[in-house]
Parts: sequence; C-alpha cells; structure tokens
Amino acid sequence: MTLLSTRAAAAPPPSPRARFRLRKEALVGWGFAGPFVAVFGLVFLAPIGYAGYLSLFRDRLVGGTSFVGLDNYGEALTDPRFWDGLMRVGLFLLVQVPVMLGIALLAALAIDSGRLYGKTFFRVSIFLPYAVPAVVASLIWGFMYGSQFGLVGNINAALGVTLPDPLSPSLVLASIGNIVTWEFVGYNMLIFYSALKVVPRSLYEAAAIDGAGEWRVVTSVKLPAIRSALVIATIFSIIGSFQLFNEPSILQKLAPNAITSDFTPNLYTYSLSFSGQQHNYAATVAIVMGVITAIIAYAVQLRGMRKG
Repeated sequence: MTLLSTRAAAAPPPSPRARFRLRKEALVGWGFAGPFVAVFGLVFLAPIGYAGYLSLFRDRLVGGTSFVGLDNYGEALTDPRFWDGLMRVGLFLLVQVPVMLGIALLAALAIDSGRLYGKTFFRVSIFLPYAVPAVVASLIWGFMYGSQFGLVGNINAALGVTLPDPLSPSLVLASIGNIVTWEFVGYNMLIFYSALKVVPRSLYEAAAIDGAGEWRVVTSVKLPAIRSALVIATIFSIIGSFQLFNEPSILQKLAPNAITSDFTPNLYTYSLSFSGQQHNYAATVAIVMGVITAIIAYAVQLRGMRKG
C-alpha cells in the first residue's frame, strides 16, 4: 500500500498537451452523443416532466388552478372508469397477445423450415399488413364489420342469414383484437424469422446426428435459441396492448354504443383532455398508466430472461 501511494504521489501531473487531448476527446464524444441527448430530452423527458407538473394541480371553478399535491393520483387510483378500461385492455392482452405471437411464431418456423414453397411470397404477404397505417386498417375492417353497409351486411342480405354483429358490445373487443393481430403478425414474424436465421446450423446438424425429429429440433433447439426475440416481442406487444387507442378511436364512430369514451385508458385520457378539458387529471391518468405498463413490462423481462 505504501509503495502504491509513493508511486501515485511521484507520478507527474498530465501535461497541458495531454489535458487538451483529453478535453478534445470528451468534446468529440459529446458531439456524437449530443444530438441524441437533445432529441431524447426534448421528445421524451420534457413531456414526462411537464405531465408530472400538471398532475400536481387542479382547475377549480373558484380560484383557478391550484396546487393539490397527490390528490389527483388518489382520485385516479379509485376511479372506476379508469379501472374498467384497464381491466378491458388486460383481458385484451391475455387473449390477443398469445394468439398473435403464436401465429407469428408458426409462420416464422414454417418459412425457416425450408419446406415451404414460395417462402419469399409468403414472407412479404404476411408482413404487408404492417405497412398499412393503423387508421387505414381500422377503417377497412370497420366497414367490413358493418352489419348494415359492409361485408357482414352483404352476406346477411345475400344468404338470408343474420350473422353476429362484430361491432356489438359483446364482440367489439374481439373485433379490435382481430384488427391488431392482422396488423402485427407480420412484424413479429419478421423478428422471429430474423432470430432463426442467425441460429448456428451446427446445432441442427448435432440434433440430427442425435436422431432428433423436426418437432424435437423446434422445442429443444430453435425456441431456446430465439428466447431473447420471444421476450422482446412479448414486451413490445404488452406495451402496445396497454397503449391501445387508434383502433377503438376509429371504430367509436361506427359503434358508439359499444365503444365508450373510457373504453381504454388511453381513450379515457384523450377524452378527459380534449373533450372534458381536464388536462391535469388526464396527465395524472397517463402517468399512472405509464407506471403500470413499465412495471408489468419489467416483470415480464425479468421472468423471460431468467436462466432455466
């Protein structure tokens, strides 16, 4: 210890040229990172900070805007409209996400197997709906769902039957799930297929030497090898489910009795802010929803990345 202290004390201070070089290297580093830091702070940190600031105040009929501390958060946590929307997207998540990821995984495995004729055509065809904007996709499917003017109505008139109304209160959530699945199966399929393409072929050869069949290769080689991709796709899907807004917002005009202003938390926040002019409470609901989403996504990440 004494020898190290002696050497440290005896080490000469850096020369002016060395200090200038270190300062120049730091400036170069900030020159590369600066644009990202500026954009990140402007479009991510600043809105969150402003929303947090708004959530601490409340507009009153008498006295104007006043500081209320955490009262808005207490109201949000006991708001039945918020919890109804949260339970609805929770049910949507539990049903739609496994179905969507299962279809995407099957498509990726089929294309990667090498036994599918015209795999390039199928890969592009499955991915193509992802290129359709969510608003356009909702309009397309919304008019197809129409029992008076759309495809369902035409089938009823042509065949003389009465099909269930996809935009009825009991089926509208499943109809939205169908739209989201149609949109994002190709996106998740591409994630899984890209992960499968980088799996070492030597693993398949070793499995074949051991006498493993196709199903055994899938369960023991392919799926463990793309575990990280499965976790990432699941986290993205969970976040997307909690952010559900575009599809119910567009379909609300076609099914006003089935899709209310608090159908999802994001739709509820939008209604509070732009229709009810309750900007402070809307910011509070948005922050609470963001925290819930982050906690659930982080828990899924920890569970998915845990080694077996």
